[in-house]
Amino acid sequence: MRFGDITRSISLTSFLAMAMTTLNLTRLAALCFFLFQTSWLCAAALYPIQNAAILAGSKFDIKIELDQAVNLEDIKIQLNAEPIVKIVKVQPIFIANEAGKGSSIIYRDVQLNKAGKYSLIVQAPQTSLEVVWDVYSTGPRKVKNVIFFIGDGMTIANRTAARVLSKGISEGKYQGKLSFDDMPNMALIGTSGSDSLITDSANSMSAYTTGHKTAVNAMGVYVSRATDNLSHPKVETIAELIKRKTKMSVGIVSDAELEDATPGAMVSHTRRRADKPYIAEQLLASGAEVILGGGSAYFYPQSTKGSKRKDEINLVEEFKRDGYQLVFTKEELANATHAADTRKLFGVFHPDNMDGSLDRFFLKKNTVEQYPNQPDLTDMTRSAIEVLSKNPNGFFLMVEAALIDKFNHPLDWERAAFDTIMLSNAVDIAKNFAKTHPDTLIIVTPDHTHSGSINGVVNDAKPGPLREKVGVYADAGYPNYPKANVDGYPNKIDVSKRLAFFYGNYPDHYETLHPKLDGTFIPAVKGEDGQFVANPKYIQLQEDAIHVGGNLPSNQESGVHTADDAVLNAMGPGSEQFHGFMDNTEVFRVMVESLGLGRQ
Repeated sequence: MRFGDITRSISLTSFLAMAMTTLNLTRLAALCFFLFQTSWLCAAALYPIQNAAILAGSKFDIKIELDQAVNLEDIKIQLNAEPIVKIVKVQPIFIANEAGKGSSIIYRDVQLNKAGKYSLIVQAPQTSLEVVWDVYSTGPRKVKNVIFFIGDGMTIANRTAARVLSKGISEGKYQGKLSFDDMPNMALIGTSGSDSLITDSANSMSAYTTGHKTAVNAMGVYVSRATDNLSHPKVETIAELIKRKTKMSVGIVSDAELEDATPGAMVSHTRRRADKPYIAEQLLASGAEVILGGGSAYFYPQSTKGSKRKDEINLVEEFKRDGYQLVFTKEELANATHAADTRKLFGVFHPDNMDGSLDRFFLKKNTVEQYPNQPDLTDMTRSAIEVLSKNPNGFFLMVEAALIDKFNHPLDWERAAFDTIMLSNAVDIAKNFAKTHPDTLIIVTPDHTHSGSINGVVNDAKPGPLREKVGVYADAGYPNYPKANVDGYPNKIDVSKRLAFFYGNYPDHYETLHPKLDGTFIPAVKGEDGQFVANPKYIQLQEDAIHVGGNLPSNQESGVHTADDAVLNAMGPGSEQFHGFMDNTEVFRVMVESLGLGRQ
């Protein structure tokens, strides 16, 4: 728990009063500082946290954590000045002394159906805690379908680079736009989590799917002092809400492992995003009609070659028994999609993350030769929409272009740009669907950002050392990438005049100012002392590569996320609610209001 979760603490007041009788004010100030620094105040907690916004009728857990072991009968709990039992009908779970840190009380699957402010007050010997929540309802349903695109880690510079490569620019004007550039509504999204300014994909996506803040590496839970990853206080996801309250279909598409943070946050409740076998099981349990992506290693029993499970559960067979059409290649996906009887579709096309578009279409590097029949994100998006739209009650589809982030981390901007183009193509498919289905809300947003920027143009013809080949301002001119093909991809990226794209945070590395044609950039490797150092491979490949001293801690092997605002674009009914600056939890609110999921 963080200090802000406690509005008053009688035990602290009593302690300080006693301290004042024996300590002068200087010593008292020093003691107070020590108590804050050692988190002595943070032993007690209430969840959901202060100022949480809760959808009326959604399910969530209430957890009370006290800083000492007490008897249950000595705890007084009130909700809106009434004994909690008058409003919350579920039976509480009492833990006399959780992890040796004090008593805990948990109410599972609570529902507050009436909108308004709720004040939870807990009084125990020497302790008093209070939080206030905003429970909100929605009006009637406004849309039939929601298509929610996540450009994982996509920052503004990724979009700009993708536009340069795919559309071209002449005399200061782009010769076209990405498919989401001209959406009529836009907002800046704050992405910070409950514990840190800098988020990861688990808690940032969890904010989108639950409307609640959480901590780094967590999804679908508030992070409490529970020692079991799956026992933290849970909050209902939008996929669960839809399945419980409507007859809509749900689709989950990603070119990462399906157990990765973004798709995982659609269905899972865990403190640790690394609980991938559990997340795979939750994908099955979710009942989502379409599930497509990578990560097959967690769906097969451990006796299967390449499996990453620790048991003999065969989730692929479970999907088959549940009536899913199974697909494992691009061709099988196309055939199943066009089959009139396909209503449920499960496809895994890679044991790990799928390969990016630059490698699949042009370079044939990374694992493309091992897995040559992977579908594109556009293929999976098209198939998902076609299958899900067979449901007359509508659908919710989440599509993640995950590899933008996977390439931003190792500072491989060209691969990130190509996958941003791929995302644009996938969004175009959704926009075409919306032309004939105008009751569709389309949202395109990053879950967080990276630090990339375009600073000029690298010109091989310029004389001097490598860094002198970077042209800036008037000396930059324009790059000379060839005209893109019909899908928006130029067939050559190692041209003589290239974008000078630099990241703002990085480990030690060698800067070559050339695209990495032999595989994804690996900027740093572990040295003899276990710390990360510049990968010597690149100075061996290019003698004039520039050694760049890292500005991150030496235990970081790649770039990290940033707190920069994410740019969201949207179109369709309900999209007018996106404007100005918004918190990421408000994206959830717009979606559930558009779907009427909190109608009283």
